[in-house]
Amino acid sequence: MQVTELPAEGLKRAFTVVVPAASLAERRDARLKKLGAELRLPGFRPGKVPPAVVKARYGQAVAGEVLEESVNEATRQVISDRGLRPALQPKIELVNYSEGADLEYKLDLELLPEIPMPEFAGIELTREKATPGEAQVEEFLQTMRERLAGAEDVAEARPAAKGDILVCDFEGRLKKDDGSLDEPFKGGTANDMPIEVAGTGFIPGFTEQLEGMSAGETKDIDVSFPAEYGSAELAGKAAVFKITAKTLREKKLPALDDDFAKRLGVEDVAALKARVTDNLQREYDALARMKVKRALLDALSEKASFTVPEGMVEAEFGQIWQRVEADMKAGKLDEEDQGKDEATLKAEYRAIAERRIRLGLLLSEIGRTNNIQVSNDELANAMRMEASRYPGQEKQVLEFFRSNPQAVEGLRAPIFEEKVVDFVLELAKVTETPVEPKALTEAAG
Repeated sequence: MQVTELPAEGLKRAFTVVVPAASLAERRDARLKKLGAELRLPGFRPGKVPPAVVKARYGQAVAGEVLEESVNEATRQVISDRGLRPALQPKIELVNYSEGADLEYKLDLELLPEIPMPEFAGIELTREKATPGEAQVEEFLQTMRERLAGAEDVAEARPAAKGDILVCDFEGRLKKDDGSLDEPFKGGTANDMPIEVAGTGFIPGFTEQLEGMSAGETKDIDVSFPAEYGSAELAGKAAVFKITAKTLREKKLPALDDDFAKRLGVEDVAALKARVTDNLQREYDALARMKVKRALLDALSEKASFTVPEGMVEAEFGQIWQRVEADMKAGKLDEEDQGKDEATLKAEYRAIAERRIRLGLLLSEIGRTNNIQVSNDELANAMRMEASRYPGQEKQVLEFFRSNPQAVEGLRAPIFEEKVVDFVLELAKVTETPVEPKALTEAAG
């Protein structure tokens, strides 16, 4: 095999590779001979098919297999002999290939860069620590009581107040340009629908206008569907709903007692409060972890100044831009991006793609040089966790992972990243500072 290296350009490397015709012929003849010994063809004894017949029938297919194997083997050798670390799949361009002639092809590579390790001890971070107090526990328990609240018919005649349940019939019609109403639209009609007055779950302005209605009353309410509404036929349109109030119900919150605690799987109120406290603490710790991780990645990004492979950036940008284009078509572009021209958006998102690739390469190199690995037990646990998200289909999900190594890699990557982050946080200067739960949750949201 003859290899000629072409002039380098940044991280890009190119070679011309020549595989001798004799090597190709030897491999091809050996393959045809082995095939002839195994063939079973009508009119011939097993293993006695003449070489000319084997070549006539299978020569072209075998030549293709030999070509692919020879290129792959030669490429691996070029990479191995020179200690190269390709960033992406090598590109192969055939220059010359014909029967009886040498195989010549061009090999194009883009390499991973040399990545200098930052001084981790010089990274200074703050980790916020929030502790749930009585107020946060009581607020959470109040939310649970409201979620498990029942409803009773209101005996006396009175207008519906915020938080009441009004059982209604309604029918919606879109407004035409002249102000008249269209025919009722699909999905805009319901009977005996319980609706929380001023509650969530309906389009803006719908439930708020039920306040003050009494059982037996009918009225029209004007609303507008949001521009980003899921149905294109209704998005951004004005509509009128005819509402008929039928029954007024009042929420009845369960008492915060031991019976309520038992409904939630614990023995008494004290145990329930202890569980809520533990759950809130885990939630606060997770939020604090997310914030300090974000700060760490920002700090690492500032220290990462190496060149990144263009091909990796292009691939990442392509995926990002595909989502941006889909959002533009659906009218769901982020508010901060609205009004920007395409060239500006592309430049900004390309910079985001480059940052992601640079950070990803740095984290990968930190893990590689410090022998950080994801164990089989950690992967198995991640697969079980993922399977648990699909009750009744756990076996199918686990089987999917067993037969799809690429899907397993999708679970390995986030575990690896978290382990690398933990490694760096252990070496960085991290100062813990107490904060109020509200400050932590608002900042994280």
